[in-house]
Amino acid sequence: MDTARLHQAAPSPPICHFNICDANMYHMKKASVRDLRYAFPKIERALRAGEEIQIAKRGRVIARLVPEHPTADRPDFLARLKKIYGERTLPISGAELISRERDER
Repeated sequence: MDTARLHQAAPSPPICHFNICDANMYHMKKASVRDLRYAFPKIERALRAGEEIQIAKRGRVIARLVPEHPTADRPDFLARLKKIYGERTLPISGAELISRERDER
């Protein structure tokens, strides 16, 4: 057995502050238990975007959060509007309408 290998320093644990994991799983985000408690909206947004998240406690992964449903692409609302209205525009902009209403008060 090679004794030089036994005396090598252990690799440092990955940093877990809801960023891309710097350990082995580069495609998966990592969050600490503290992040779950204090930054849950960020984690929820990532889950809604379809990302898997590893949950770590004291540098060790203890769980994995997986989105419930696969995410569907968002509809192209601009394409829908162009399909309905074509290239027609309003004769007056919304900003001008609001400006006129404010002037009348």
